[in-house]
Amino acid sequence: MTSDRCILLAAGGTGGHLFPAEALANELARRGVAVELVTDDRALKYGQQFPARAIHAITSATPTGGNILSKAGAIAKLAIGAWQARKLIKRLKPACVVGFGGYPTAPPLVAASLLGAPAILHEQNAVMGRANRFLAGRVKRIATGFPRLEGASAEIAAKAVHTGNPVRPAVIAAAQTPYPALGDGPLRILVTGGSQGARVMADVVPAGIGALAPELRARVSIVQQARGEDEARVREAYAQLGVQAEVASFFKDLPQRIADAHLVVSRAGASTVCELAVIGRPAILVPYPFALDQDQAANAAELAASGAVIVIRQPDFTPERVAAEIAGAFTDPEGLTRRAGAAKSAGVPDAAARLADLVMATAQL
Repeated sequence: MTSDRCILLAAGGTGGHLFPAEALANELARRGVAVELVTDDRALKYGQQFPARAIHAITSATPTGGNILSKAGAIAKLAIGAWQARKLIKRLKPACVVGFGGYPTAPPLVAASLLGAPAILHEQNAVMGRANRFLAGRVKRIATGFPRLEGASAEIAAKAVHTGNPVRPAVIAAAQTPYPALGDGPLRILVTGGSQGARVMADVVPAGIGALAPELRARVSIVQQARGEDEARVREAYAQLGVQAEVASFFKDLPQRIADAHLVVSRAGASTVCELAVIGRPAILVPYPFALDQDQAANAAELAASGAVIVIRQPDFTPERVAAEIAGAFTDPEGLTRRAGAAKSAGVPDAAARLADLVMATAQL
């Protein structure tokens, strides 16, 4: 054990926030540093296997959208969460508190600043989210997932250190799988909408496969993550087309599924984009269009600059466009291989170690 004092990680909301926290926790544990996690109730379903000696749930809410009453209620819940986090931090006396974005991060980071505990933010996206912008003045350092942080003020830029987005051990293991040659076999396509799923993938991709010429459709193999309410209709759509398809609401082995694919069709969450890069797979990215900060569009643009991915705006993401891109992949398999290499060259496989170095320096461990 490097120190009797733990590192307290704050993450919640979605798997996208928890996955980089999980990667950092594994790296710190490898170095003999104890880790505890503070999160919200929504994230507990992802956090059950989280590598921490203890997991603490606190009250949280998102004070955006809705009417004045709902915003006031959310702010009240955040205040309760800050009081709960203050009690927790006073008891644990962590060497450092590390926040991973989203409003569940706010109560622990506010409490840490009030108590004078060293704190770091990790911004996984290429544009800083609202919660992190609110917290930026309260922390010592801001670790960034991408080399460029759009719209960062001079104060934020002075605190920023590019570490990359930590990826889970399963991603590092999957990255050892060489890009599969297409040859005369099936074109293996993975379709995923992130940990929350994406209805647009269920609406568009099966129809796009249906728009392919029959001889190409016969050479397609699909693995698709679909929301629970979409799962049956997606499975039925592929059955009607006679297309080999595996459809599920969640894949525990998603990193290996990425590695096994010739092409990925996905949203552009930060974890997804960075996992694609570390594993090295070409992709069609469809950024979520309704995000207040347009973070997915910024993430996609960063990877697109390497030539690894094609970015399609959701209004342009039609069955006809999907069919055209897949037909193009069949006619230019060398292009797919080049794009896989471009993705790999943009990856930061040691991001967890780089972030752990920053955390330990800040914590003076």
